[in-house]
Amino acid sequence: MKQEGTIPYKIYLEESEMPTSWYNMRADMKVKPAPLLNPGTHEPMTFEELRGVFCDELVEQELDDTTAYIKIPQEIRDFYRMYRPSPLVRAYCLEEKLQTPAKIYYKFEGNNTSGSHKLNSAIAQAYYAKKQGLKGVTTETGAGQWGTALSMACAYLGLDCKVYMVKVSYEQKPFRREVMRTYGASVTPSPSETTEVGRRILAAHPGTTGSLGCAISEAVEVATSSEGYRYVLGSVLNQVLLHQSVIGLESKAAMDKYGIVPDVIIGCAGGGSNLGGLIAPFMGEKLRGERDYRIIAVEPASCPSFTRGKFAYDFCDTGMICPLAKMYTLGSGFIPSPNHAGGLRFHGMSSTLSQLYHDGLMEAKAVEQTSVFEAAEMFARVEGILPAPESAHAIRATIDEALKCKETGEEKTILFGLTGTGYFDMVAYEKFHNGEMSDHIPTDAELQAGFDGIPKFPGNEF
Repeated sequence: MKQEGTIPYKIYLEESEMPTSWYNMRADMKVKPAPLLNPGTHEPMTFEELRGVFCDELVEQELDDTTAYIKIPQEIRDFYRMYRPSPLVRAYCLEEKLQTPAKIYYKFEGNNTSGSHKLNSAIAQAYYAKKQGLKGVTTETGAGQWGTALSMACAYLGLDCKVYMVKVSYEQKPFRREVMRTYGASVTPSPSETTEVGRRILAAHPGTTGSLGCAISEAVEVATSSEGYRYVLGSVLNQVLLHQSVIGLESKAAMDKYGIVPDVIIGCAGGGSNLGGLIAPFMGEKLRGERDYRIIAVEPASCPSFTRGKFAYDFCDTGMICPLAKMYTLGSGFIPSPNHAGGLRFHGMSSTLSQLYHDGLMEAKAVEQTSVFEAAEMFARVEGILPAPESAHAIRATIDEALKCKETGEEKTILFGLTGTGYFDMVAYEKFHNGEMSDHIPTDAELQAGFDGIPKFPGNEF
C-alpha cells in the first residue's frame, strides 16, 4: 500500500477536538426550507402542535432556522466518547486498485455497536426524551440501523423503545432485529395488525412488503395514543441533520489538520441524515461564499426521490397522519420495490436538502443496485470493510468519479461517507453472488400513481 507524504492511512482527532456544538446549515441558507404544515389548515405547524408528537427541546431544534451553532449537552458528548471521534480514512488501496490520480477519503461511521452513523442522533433524541421525564419512544426503521441505534440509546438511558420495522427488512435482516431485542426494544413488522393505520394499509395493499412511510404512520399512531411516549425519527427532519453534523465537523477538522480540501463530497441519500451531516460545514462555507464544493447525493434508481420526484408539499407517511413537508417526493403512497438498501427506501427527502438541491447547490444521481453491490464487493476486497448497501451507493459514485479522473488525468480529492457496516446484510450479498439480484426501475406510470396522491391545494402546484 503506497502512502503519500505525511498523510496517514487513518486520521484521528483527539477527544479534546470533538465538536462542542452541532452546526445548523439552515442558519446560513438564504432561502430557508419551507415550514412543516398542518395537514388540515395548511398553516405552518406551531410548537404547541408539534410537541404532542416530538419532545419539547427537539421541537425547538426542528423550528430553529437562525441559530448557527447549538451546544451539545455534556451528557451526549460523554456518550459520543464511546465511539467518537470516528476515523477519516485515506483509501490508498482503492486508489491503487483503480489506478486513479484521485485522492479518496472516507469518514467511517460504523465503528460502534449499532454499526452506523444513526447513533449520533439516537442518543440525542433519547437524552431529550429522558430529560423530559417520558416513559419511552416509538419509531420506525428500514434496514434496521436506526432501530438498532435507538434501542441501544434507550437501553443506556432506561427508556422503553417500540420499533416498527419495514416488513421486507424484518424478514431479510433477522439478526439486526435480534440486536434490537437484545437491547430491550419490541420490534413489530410493518404494516401490522396492531394499529388502525396498519390494518388500513394492509386492506388497501394485501401482501405488501411495507415501506418507511407505512412504518412511520404506525409509530406515530402508537406514540400519540400512549401516555408518556413521543415519536422519534432517524432521518429527514431538521433536528436529525443537526445532530448528524458531527460527521462533517469532524471530517473538516481532520482534513484541516493536513491542509486537505475536498473537491467532491459524496453521500448516499434516502431521507438525508448521513448526507446532511457529512456536508454540513462544507455547505456552510459554500452558502457563505467562502469556498466552493461539488456535492453529490446518491440514491437508488428504484426509489429516485431527487432525480425523478416532484418538489412539493407531501405527507411524510403512507397513512397521511403526519405534518406536510415540502420536499422532493415520489408521493406518500409510493411503495418502492423490495431492494436491499432498506435505509434508502423512503419516498421523500429532507426539506433542507431538497431546498439546497432545488437551488442548485448540490446535484444528485441514481444508481442501480447490482452496480452498487459490484462497488461494495470491490471496496470490501481492497479496503477490508464490508459496507452496508446504503453506504455502497456512495462508494459506487466515488468509483465512477475516480475513474473519470483516470480518463482526464485530473487529481481531484474526493470525500465520501461510509455510513456503516453490512454484516447484517448478508442475504443481500448472497442474492448478489447467486445472480438473483435484479434492478427494478419504476416506470413513469408507476411514479405517476404516487404523484397522483400528493395533496392538491393552493400554493402546492408542481
